Amino acid sequence: MTQTYSKNKPDIRLGTRGSQLALWQSNWVKSEIEKAGVSVELIKIKTEGDIQTGSLAQIGGQGLFTKRLQVALLNEEIDLAVHSLKDLPTEDHPQLTIAAVPPRETVTDALVSNRFTSLQDLPLQATIGTGSVRRAAQIRHIRPDLEIRDIRGNVDTRLKKLDDGEYHAIILASAGLIRLGFKNRISYTFPTSELVPAVGQGALGLETRKSDSETINKLSRLNDPPSFHRAMAERTMLRTLYAGCLSPVGALTHVQKDQLHLKGAVLSHDGKHKIECEETSRLDQSDALGQQVAEKLISLGAAEFLQDRH
Repeated sequence: MTQTYSKNKPDIRLGTRGSQLALWQSNWVKSEIEKAGVSVELIKIKTEGDIQTGSLAQIGGQGLFTKRLQVALLNEEIDLAVHSLKDLPTEDHPQLTIAAVPPRETVTDALVSNRFTSLQDLPLQATIGTGSVRRAAQIRHIRPDLEIRDIRGNVDTRLKKLDDGEYHAIILASAGLIRLGFKNRISYTFPTSELVPAVGQGALGLETRKSDSETINKLSRLNDPPSFHRAMAERTMLRTLYAGCLSPVGALTHVQKDQLHLKGAVLSHDGKHKIECEETSRLDQSDALGQQVAEKLISLGAAEFLQDRH
């Protein structure tokens, strides 16, 4: 772990991965916290996902980008970890808590290509790069002829692989492209009816120790209740399904007045089968809503497709 401490101890030590996107997210959180006169120091931490190579399916996806940050929290090396919420394991650690979820960025997926403007525009058997089982299954559901190839690396690394001609197109989260200033690289934004987003996609999770009430209080102003409850409903759904982040599961939420709407989707890995259901509850009943949708998906046969259990 790389640490650079200032002479005066900061109010909050914020642990972050060193990737371009992680640093953007952490610096944004840092600047928001500092608006209240709270001093924040960034501490870069390498996670297993930054060190290991190979596909996520081969090396295991749950916690690859978050576990080392959580260990640093438990060891009191840092006071706050900023996660891309879709990377955070759905089983909560008993000593840690998601203290805040700031306003959420768009949840959509984006097709990036230098030659083609939509999924339907791609030629037969074109190659698409994605590291997501969820995206791969949904693409196979729409275009079974396409060749799905695994892709790893940070956003800029993946864009370079595309530019070097390794793929006809790649799929990335719109949120990451927008945050890093690559919105102009988006060739096509998938409607959520076409590609149901990942659980927590576009959301940041600010994780702290449950016992650290001082830090929790300092983070309260960053929490956006609709974004928080949307994320909790999605995470509860995934947890109830016993599905890991390598399972072909999607979730879509929206808030209307005080009503929270959740749609869940589970696909077979080959994309041939897709199960969906939708339910609505009060905003403050997000956990119950997530459980309700998951149980309905299971009753419709979703368990058959959830091979990656933890």
